[in-house]
Amino acid sequence: MQADVSQAGGLLPLLLSAALISLSGVMMPGPLFVVTVAKGRRSPAAGAWIAIGHGLVEFPLMLLIYAGVAQFFTVRPVQIAIGIIGGAVLLWMGYGMIRTPAKETSGTDTGQNPVLAGVLTTLGNPYFFLWWVTVGSLLISQSLRFGFFGFAALAVVHWLCDFTWDTLVSSLTYRSRRLSTPLVHRVVFTLCGLTLIGFGVYFAVSVLP
Repeated sequence: MQADVSQAGGLLPLLLSAALISLSGVMMPGPLFVVTVAKGRRSPAAGAWIAIGHGLVEFPLMLLIYAGVAQFFTVRPVQIAIGIIGGAVLLWMGYGMIRTPAKETSGTDTGQNPVLAGVLTTLGNPYFFLWWVTVGSLLISQSLRFGFFGFAALAVVHWLCDFTWDTLVSSLTYRSRRLSTPLVHRVVFTLCGLTLIGFGVYFAVSVLP
């Protein structure tokens, strides 16, 4: 289905509304935010790489929804599997942060590179999938009025919101590290680890009958 050039003016309002909706979700504290803060203490560009890892999961999911398989993620056994497996991944990542020796917290973190951390944290968050099969699916359905071009534009705009926010968070975190001591580093990593563990337990328990 080709986009009608005469409809181009209608695509911009859709993309603007999608950007606002996306930012409202992106800026909500969650596992990805926690990992971005932890990684940002090592590199100001960590958020950009985390967003790329996030996109490696998100773009294929958007294509699946575009192809009409969103209903698959509403099946109860699938939701339970995502919640339990995702919760376990977050527990593992949180434990990795907490057990990092204090003398290494200024130079290391969970052990994964930022791209892999972005992939794992995204896969470990069942509410990421829930958002896409509800709000995200609605946005995609609206974009189909403009053909594949409209869908592609929506996908890029949404991901750019992730990219911009994650990069900003890691950059600000990196700048603030100069005011930190080894003890502050240890406290930050411990809090981030405990937060991930908390998310992991909540996600796993919330899908149980």
